[in-house]
Amino acid sequence: MFKRILASLLLFALVATVAPSIDQASASGKTYYVKVNSGSLNMRNKPATSGKIVAKLPKNQLVTVSSQSKGWAKVSTKGKTGYVSSKYIAPKTTKKATVKKTAVKKASVTPVGDYKSKAISVAKSNLGVKYKWAGNNPNGFDCSGLVNYSFDKAGIDLPRTAEEMYNVGTKVTSYQPGDLLFFATSGGRKVTHVAIYIGNGQMIHSATSKGVSIASINNPYWKPRFIGAKRI
Repeated sequence: MFKRILASLLLFALVATVAPSIDQASASGKTYYVKVNSGSLNMRNKPATSGKIVAKLPKNQLVTVSSQSKGWAKVSTKGKTGYVSSKYIAPKTTKKATVKKTAVKKASVTPVGDYKSKAISVAKSNLGVKYKWAGNNPNGFDCSGLVNYSFDKAGIDLPRTAEEMYNVGTKVTSYQPGDLLFFATSGGRKVTHVAIYIGNGQMIHSATSKGVSIASINNPYWKPRFIGAKRI
């Protein structure tokens, strides 16, 4: 009997030593979204309410979770890292570009590519709207918010962030109006900005300095930061 008890204790100790916590194993490296009903979620510099607030994350903001423990998750987003309450985030899978049912119904009578013209028209109707981080309506747009909003009005459902948008569509090297152009503004190859090509070497986007505006794709700032283009 003593040998059986000893063997059980040794087995339990071994499992406890080598197995990660359920929270850590299920959370590491996964993309989550902020699921607050209103306001924003505080990101703190330590896993406690006494921690200094380093950022305020809006509803549906995507974050990468590296670990979770005791009700707190260590997350990173837009170059910042900190801790948030685990109960205000939830796993999120990347959406693929889909045509809404209303658009499908009209497909037989709508010319091919018409939704791209519609998206461009919507984007142009918002020229001058100020830049707003995480903004996705005419009160303020960030870059992906403008693209998402414009294509949504044209019947196309796109992912929310520029990085996610780069994972859908077909890569192209010869551009047509309505193609999406992607840029790395932080160096390297990480997509951080998206614009809509409108023809004649121009694109429309929401830039931090000018809000919704039109720029040349050969602009000395944007050209060296160009990553690639996708056709939706």
